Amino acid sequence: MRYIILLILSLFTSLWARAYQLPDSIPDTSDSLIKSELKGINVPGQDGYNYQVGAFKNKNNAESLYQRLKSYMNVDAKIVVEDGLYKVRITRYPYETGMKGLASADSVRRDTMDYVTQTVDTIRQAIMPQVSANQNESVQTATGKILFMNGDSPWLKRIKYFGKSFSLVNALIVTIIFSISSMIILLVIILANRTRMERKEALHQYLLEKYQGLIIDYLFGNAGIEPFREIASSDYRRQVLIDQMIDVSINLKGEESKKLLELYKLLGLDKDSIKRAYDFRWHKKIKGFRELAFMNIRDANGAMYKALDSSNELLRMEAQIALVSLSSEDPFAFLSHLKRPFSLWEQITLNDLIIQHELKKPEFKKWLRSTNDSVVMFALRMIREFKQTDAELEVRKTLLHPSSRVKILAVQVAGDMAMKSTLDLMKRMYKKEDYAVCLEIVRSMGKMPDMSMMGFLKLVLDKEEDVQLQIEASKAIENMGQEGVDTLNKLMSSEYKNYSIIIKHVLDRRIF
Repeated sequence: MRYIILLILSLFTSLWARAYQLPDSIPDTSDSLIKSELKGINVPGQDGYNYQVGAFKNKNNAESLYQRLKSYMNVDAKIVVEDGLYKVRITRYPYETGMKGLASADSVRRDTMDYVTQTVDTIRQAIMPQVSANQNESVQTATGKILFMNGDSPWLKRIKYFGKSFSLVNALIVTIIFSISSMIILLVIILANRTRMERKEALHQYLLEKYQGLIIDYLFGNAGIEPFREIASSDYRRQVLIDQMIDVSINLKGEESKKLLELYKLLGLDKDSIKRAYDFRWHKKIKGFRELAFMNIRDANGAMYKALDSSNELLRMEAQIALVSLSSEDPFAFLSHLKRPFSLWEQITLNDLIIQHELKKPEFKKWLRSTNDSVVMFALRMIREFKQTDAELEVRKTLLHPSSRVKILAVQVAGDMAMKSTLDLMKRMYKKEDYAVCLEIVRSMGKMPDMSMMGFLKLVLDKEEDVQLQIEASKAIENMGQEGVDTLNKLMSSEYKNYSIIIKHVLDRRIF
């Protein structure tokens, strides 16, 4: 990583040195500037009349000379662009027109050349103040200070020489330097933070191993409480000690577990956990709930019940798990306090908790009367999961629940648990319910075949136009045994042929 930093610093140094290198050409002062600007004077063209009096890289300078020529001597002139330069040429003099009638061609040309020489001197005197003014303006601009650049910076002079604005280049330089500086600062911060985290992790691992040995020695009588008092004087070390105690408590039972809990309270660590449980930050609450649940401390149950109504699903789930662990008499009493939806993931987590910790299963039928539909559905699933057949009467009443989702699940549970007392009610419900409930009713009748439902199922097969309902009705009739199969064969040979293909499909033994 240090090589990367050196490379970045080298790049930054080279860019800075390049910004201050000397330009290819620096404008001169006084007459030398005129000489560099006025090029090719007294160069006759092929027609004998064109004379070039100046060549400029800046169009404004060429136009200035052109206007002064027109105003001082009233000559015919023009601006020609050649080789990337703006060239000012004189095409005809008034003096030439008068001389052509009085002397020879050589005399005219000689006099014309003298006139051009005089003209050049006049031009010099004419444009000297303008060029000097432009130069002074350039020098004045360069002598100032733009952002962090000195006035004599070659960047500013070069850009002024080409007649362009230095703002864009200056902005790019600032952006590049700022970006490189930011990258270096960010890199230093990342490296420092990474080093800090590595040191913290190494210290945490060291303390865990150390505290684990101390806890084991304390539990088996090889150490007293004094070493722990020094540890408990630091907030960070207290937290590490709490985490280690929780890890150790998982595998402890009986007297060792009680002794560890006693040490936890003697050091005042329970107060830290309770304080976290009442913290306004949800992740702190979760940590406090877990610590109290593992250490079997019930002093913050009020905060857990309050968290049951939280909009944070993770917080609700942790509160539920903690309450199950802390309530030895009625671990699922929190179900009576739930107002928010009890998600399927929370239900699965709670079911796993019951199985893993071998918790006593309550009679879930008492929650079938809950006003929370999700709690009712959870109770139905638990009744089916733990085969609580004594809840048949309550399940039968749940078939009339106003929620379609609850009805469908209740019909499924009744069919899975072969609660035949619900058949008559299902038969009466069929005409009033929507398609999903009706389909589930026919399926459940197939799960608990009863000859008393034969007429109803034949009517469904004959009257219903939905293919899925006809298939389920045929399967339910077939499940009644040989008598059901014979009934289907008779229906297939009857004059009603619209469902014969469905019956053949159901009776085909190659299809399962």
